[in-house]
Amino acid sequence: MRVLGVDCGSELTGYGVVEQRNGRTLTCLSAGVIRFSRRDLLPRRLAHVFDELSGIIRAHHPDVVAIEDVFYALNAKSALKLGHVRGVAMLAAAAQGLEVAEYAPLAIKSAVVGYGRAEKSQVQQMVKRLLHLEEAPEPPDIADALAIAICHLHTAATLERQAAGGRRTRR
Repeated sequence: MRVLGVDCGSELTGYGVVEQRNGRTLTCLSAGVIRFSRRDLLPRRLAHVFDELSGIIRAHHPDVVAIEDVFYALNAKSALKLGHVRGVAMLAAAAQGLEVAEYAPLAIKSAVVGYGRAEKSQVQQMVKRLLHLEEAPEPPDIADALAIAICHLHTAATLERQAAGGRRTRR
């Protein structure tokens, strides 16, 4: 399975394509950030995110796109901008016929670090370790996107095992 994880942000949007082979080995195929110019108005920024994510999807052919679920922010304006970027990420996936999986921040950190309140540096180090990278991904937005993809792969594998176990007990 190949997953595109997207860490939506109003200034930087991280992305990471992770593939799981043989049900075990995780491999990072691509990762980076989509940067915005502070001079560009919001519609231009959103178009840029759409174009970049669409190109990544075409280049890497993920099976699914995983993004972080909505969380509560103290600043309503920031939350709205983040919502716009999330919507564009979902649109980029849906426009190419892909499903979108959403995960809460606590679930992502739990799946990768084992602790839902882990610090960004802990997420970076575990992503480095799980993907056998030489260095921790920088900026943290890249590690977060990779963590979202890893979370989906772990969740999908767990659901598959549970379904297989259920089929065995029904016979």
